[in-house]
Amino acid sequence: MIPTPERRAFEAFVGESSTRLVRTAYLLCGDRGHAEDLVQTALLRTARHWRAARRQPHAYARAVVVNLAKDRWRALDRRVPEVSLAASVDLATACDGTADLLDRHAMVAAFAGLPEGQRTVLVLRFFEDLSVEDTAKAIGCTTGTVKSQTSRALVALRAILDTKETSHAH
Repeated sequence: MIPTPERRAFEAFVGESSTRLVRTAYLLCGDRGHAEDLVQTALLRTARHWRAARRQPHAYARAVVVNLAKDRWRALDRRVPEVSLAASVDLATACDGTADLLDRHAMVAAFAGLPEGQRTVLVLRFFEDLSVEDTAKAIGCTTGTVKSQTSRALVALRAILDTKETSHAH
């Protein structure tokens, strides 16, 4: 149990960070329900280790979310693929409301087409706005790997989006 002053700090952190963590988790796993589950587990783990996490709680919780997403991908690789029941997803909470819904849908679908490592790097670099060094630290790799994964991911993302634009134009 977290002592009362520390509990208040943790509760403030949860209030400030939950939406951002859910967005990150959603972009990593592509499912709102799973994203919320990942964040809930990450917040529980962060609370359990609050004395260590309180120095950089967002970085700590984000690293837990990334690791939980990796664990989920590994588990999914060993299972029969899931089939979504909903044809459309409420993407309004995944991205800020400035883009057109169809553009957001295309972007989320394109993200889903990327390999997990590339998706993770793009989410951390561009949605979490982490530096190359912080991204490398968050996923436990070298800065060179982050740079090469980012480059490959952007090329792949452009190709996926260009293909979708071409197919919609015809």
